[in-house]
Amino acid sequence: MAKTRNGVIAALDIGTNKVVCFVARVDGQGLRVVGIGHQPALGMRSGNIIDMEAATRAISSAVSTAEEMCGEQVRDVIVGVSGGSAASHNQSLEVAIGHHEIGERDVRRVQQHIQLPAETADRDIIHSAAIGYTVDGTPVRDARGMFGERLGVDVHLVTAASGAMRNLQVCVRRAHLEIADRVVAAHAAGLSSLVSDERDLGVTLIDMGAGTTSIAVFYEGHLVHVDSIPVGGEHVTRDIARGLSTPVAHAERMKTQIGRAVIKPNDEYDIIDVPLIGEEDRTRPNHIPRSILVGIIRPRVEETFELVRSRLEASGVDKLAGGRAVLVGGGCQLDGVPEVAAAILNKKVRTGAPLRLAGLADSTGGPAFSAAAGLLSFALQNHAVAQAQPASSEAPASRIGRIGSWIRENF
Repeated sequence: MAKTRNGVIAALDIGTNKVVCFVARVDGQGLRVVGIGHQPALGMRSGNIIDMEAATRAISSAVSTAEEMCGEQVRDVIVGVSGGSAASHNQSLEVAIGHHEIGERDVRRVQQHIQLPAETADRDIIHSAAIGYTVDGTPVRDARGMFGERLGVDVHLVTAASGAMRNLQVCVRRAHLEIADRVVAAHAAGLSSLVSDERDLGVTLIDMGAGTTSIAVFYEGHLVHVDSIPVGGEHVTRDIARGLSTPVAHAERMKTQIGRAVIKPNDEYDIIDVPLIGEEDRTRPNHIPRSILVGIIRPRVEETFELVRSRLEASGVDKLAGGRAVLVGGGCQLDGVPEVAAAILNKKVRTGAPLRLAGLADSTGGPAFSAAAGLLSFALQNHAVAQAQPASSEAPASRIGRIGSWIRENF
């Protein structure tokens, strides 16, 4: 786990729009954030690094700010992965166990046989977890302690492009840090923003970042699917800049301050001023009705959720995801986005934010910081598992029989 000598955990979320570093200390009540640093991202596009030197500067700046705030020196970090086109893979593995009592060693032995398909040879494994067991072909919740001839384990894997992960590792090391663990950003956001009932009953977590929109599906307490779409809030900004011939910086201000995804009756009469590119010293105003701005924003938002719906349907996990979706990320804060999501996805939709994490300021406790907060939750969760099961690196079994059955039937 990413700890300093004084028991401090550090999380680093590197996104398209910003780099966030949270430093937290474990106390009797759980986690308490003691250091916060966030800087505009440099050298990033769609969650991937495109300028190594610029990205390293942004990482160093964010971490230094957090270190100064808490008075600690960070060496290891848990890093959020938002690029690399993260994708899910499911495998069912089985080995003979000779009719002895099944123990943790047997479970680990099965998982050692994981082999990715040939087409994923250029991808790294980011996440690997058992989500189903069988003993002699019969689904069980926890195989440990049982007897049988054959043990089967259903495993969910998440992979990302090796090149993108290598670039990420190099930039972090150039900032004089080491990666203690990597977590897909949408997975982390779900750990911080979802309540236990949502993760148990089935929910789709949609992380609307600047360069990508990431999807994480949880069912019966487990992450069962991830995906990503190369469309985000930055695309909305550029649509506004192109459509209104206005500078990108002003398009971003318009989007966040007066933009929305749902038109209202008075938008035709609500006049806004739009400066044109190259006319900063203009003497005449350029007025348009607010409805034109909304008319530019809404199609891109609709496209984003239509792509999410298509990906869920194509993967076959839409039924597992249930009738609920939770939106996080900076893009979900745009007025009207939850309403558009509910209409297109045909789900109950709410906006999420970090839960159960003390020490966050109001400015860093919103949906845009869910992934960074979730990295700390991931670290705390793994620490608790390690203390409970010192001989095992695997998470404890849970109500996973039905998930395993679904995987065997669909993959």
